[in-house]
Amino acid sequence: MKTRQADRRSFLRRGLGGAAAAGAALALPGSARGKKMPPQKKVVTRPGEQPSPTALFSSGIQFGRLIFVAGQGAHDPQTHQVAEGPFPNQVRQCLENVKAVLEAAGSSIDKVLKVTVFLTDISNFQAMNEVYHTFFTKDPPVRTTVAVKDLPGNSPIEIDCFAYVDREE
Repeated sequence: MKTRQADRRSFLRRGLGGAAAAGAALALPGSARGKKMPPQKKVVTRPGEQPSPTALFSSGIQFGRLIFVAGQGAHDPQTHQVAEGPFPNQVRQCLENVKAVLEAAGSSIDKVLKVTVFLTDISNFQAMNEVYHTFFTKDPPVRTTVAVKDLPGNSPIEIDCFAYVDREE
C-alpha cells in the first residue's frame, strides 16, 4: 500500500515537473491568475438622448459583449410622436430606433441575435415582415412576434432585441 502511494506521488511530481519544464500552461486557481475585472453594466443611450435620474428604464444596457435594447416604439425621436403615414412607415421608424441604440453601443443590425416584435393588430404581420426584411436581409436573427392589446404612446408596434458587440469597453 505504501509503495502505491509513493509511486503515485512520484508520478505526480514528475508529471507536473515535466509539464512545467516543457512550458505547458497549467490551470491555476482564480486567485493566482491575472485579475480581470468582471463585466460591468453600462447604460446605452441614443445620440442626443439625455439619461434622466427619474427614468424608469434605459434604452439599452451593455453587459460584457451583449447589448440589450429596450422596446422601441414607432416614435420619431425629434417630435416624440408616432411616425406619420401608413403602418410600414411606423415599422421603419421603430427599426431605425432599434438601430440607433445598437450603433450607440458599437453594435449593428447585423449583430442582432434575438428580436421580439409586439403588434397591436396582428393583421399587420405581413406588412411588418416586408419592412423587417429590408433591415435583416441576410442570416436574420431568431424572432418572436406577439399580438398585444395596446402599447405605450399609442405605437402600433414595439421591438426589443439583444445583440453582441465585437469587444467590451
